[in-house]
Amino acid sequence: MTRRTLEIESLAQLDDHLARIASLAGCYLQGLDLTGRATLAGVEVAGAVFLGCRFDPGADDDLRARGGLIFPALPGVPFDPYRNALYAARELYDTAAYADSLDARSYAWRQGHVPEPGIDDTLAMALHDHSIGDALADALRPYPARDLIGIMGGHAIRRDEPAYREAAELGRELTRAGRLVLTGGGPGAMEAANLGALLAPREDDALTQACAMLAQVPDFRPSIEDWAGAAFAVLDRFGGPDAGASVGIPTWFYGHEPPNVFATMIAKYFSNALREDTLLTRSRGGIACLPGAAGTVQEIFAATTENYYAPDPELIAPMVLIGVEHWTERLPAWQLLTALGRDRPMGAYLHLAPDAAAAGRALLG
Repeated sequence: MTRRTLEIESLAQLDDHLARIASLAGCYLQGLDLTGRATLAGVEVAGAVFLGCRFDPGADDDLRARGGLIFPALPGVPFDPYRNALYAARELYDTAAYADSLDARSYAWRQGHVPEPGIDDTLAMALHDHSIGDALADALRPYPARDLIGIMGGHAIRRDEPAYREAAELGRELTRAGRLVLTGGGPGAMEAANLGALLAPREDDALTQACAMLAQVPDFRPSIEDWAGAAFAVLDRFGGPDAGASVGIPTWFYGHEPPNVFATMIAKYFSNALREDTLLTRSRGGIACLPGAAGTVQEIFAATTENYYAPDPELIAPMVLIGVEHWTERLPAWQLLTALGRDRPMGAYLHLAPDAAAAGRALLG
């Protein structure tokens, strides 16, 4: 028999559950403030798991004695290892000075614990990334897998370059067609794609206005604060509850890449390997690769491995490389891809597009 499990991530959800059944057996309670919850004294807790919850003094000892499993809060870390939701942009940029923000503090903490982190450090990062993966799974559950399309591309594309506008138009087109755009969550092409998705419900001129505002601070160097400030000004003007949804999946492995603020769902990981695998595995509706460098090449061939060994063509994600000169001459990945796909089912799912408009047509069929 499969064991019943239930994730409880809010006090309202807890109260609703206990109103129906006085048992937490099989339940996972995540990041809840349980101080003052005397009602737990009469509740069955054997088999319940408490992840980073807060208790009245002695209440945790009582829960352990009755069979509850408690994962305590971890001291000395600037992030919540047991968080039960994805990040929002203003949560990561929670201070006026970027150096003091949650995003920067978490990166600085990580840098202070490499190259040989202790077991408590690796545990904290693993617990955090597990929580993020769980929150992402919850967020994506309403979306059919084939509606999720990844847009990959380099972080070096500036906001005042034509390539930035092109990436934004691709994100907008896919979102308007009912797809959910996923990116690596950083600057450059990634930011542009998330921006296009955000503006998909707006008039076409909104993207022109947004790009003009962003071009005043075209790069996150030398000032992440100015770069993010320009983005928040766009978000304040064009965001809101009716803005287009998209996902950003950045990492603290690359501290020089701040997260962009236009993704409405941000799944930030410590492990870059887990982040990359999550991004590519989730992009079942297809992968568009804008011009990029080593990181984009890595993503291309990680996705190719999954497609190459896919046991069923239904599991192959279409792949579109955007930019003929870039992918055939500057970084000739196209020739290797087509050689790999020549005698494999994945060969039929490879496309080389001259521009983002052609890529959109290939992905949307």
